[in-house]
Amino acid sequence: MEWTKVTVTTLNESVEAIANILTDAGAEGIQIEDVTDVQISAFFPESIFVPERLPIIKHRIGQLAEFGLDAGAGTVALQQVADDDWATAWKKYYRPTRLTRFLTVVPSWTDYQPEDPREALIKMDPGMAFGTGTHPTTHLSVQMLEMILRGGEQLIDVGTGSGVLSIAAAHLGVSDIRAYDVDQVAVDSAKENFALNPVTKGIDAQPNDLLNGIAVPADVIVANMLTEVLVPMIPQAKPLLKPNGHLLLAGIINDKEAVIRQTLAANELIVQETLYMGDWVGIIARLKTDED
Repeated sequence: MEWTKVTVTTLNESVEAIANILTDAGAEGIQIEDVTDVQISAFFPESIFVPERLPIIKHRIGQLAEFGLDAGAGTVALQQVADDDWATAWKKYYRPTRLTRFLTVVPSWTDYQPEDPREALIKMDPGMAFGTGTHPTTHLSVQMLEMILRGGEQLIDVGTGSGVLSIAAAHLGVSDIRAYDVDQVAVDSAKENFALNPVTKGIDAQPNDLLNGIAVPADVIVANMLTEVLVPMIPQAKPLLKPNGHLLLAGIINDKEAVIRQTLAANELIVQETLYMGDWVGIIARLKTDED
């Protein structure tokens, strides 16, 4: 079987949006490579006549500017690849990655040996349509979890994707984790990764649109998503935070930081810490108190 590889050259801030555009167009696998510009490669089965869908893909990429996203060059290139090449192409870029001092993401097919006896492994087999857990926004999210968690908390993971943040939280001692994603395929992928990590036993993973309909509060809510999704989620998170609870936000490109800060302030949430990695921002927020 042959596949059509569509590669889009773009900027960091548009990676997730373009990956979604390609998936909506029928791609069955996504590979992201960071170079001077980011290259997103999507793999389409031979049953899809890609040239017919290219105008739609290009049009939707062109529309990203209307949502405040800079797609950079936004160029689109096609290439035919054999089945075996596709099956291994994305894996060669996925290697064990130390996210923090004590947490390392490890591909499930590798025999990685910890370098430190205190090092906890997050085993992942994200499939070809979900993140590998090595993106800077994941680094920021896990670093924030390490800063905040003390063990025994109740946590909500919004937009769980591959489930990497839920697994990290379980390693850090969270006793009650609820993982949500609007995409059932993502929920299924997360559950498969939870099965690779015995520490996650008992995590509740369910499809849900952000925090709509969620009523049980939590000590920590973590969300690693695009700013355009975080903005409507923040008002939903506020009533679900317990006293002294924290909202951890990542997926924020640096020129969107002000928008997030404004949204937090409008919802009486105080920025407690801000982390930076390259073009990305992570924010730890808490409820405003009488002392603020």
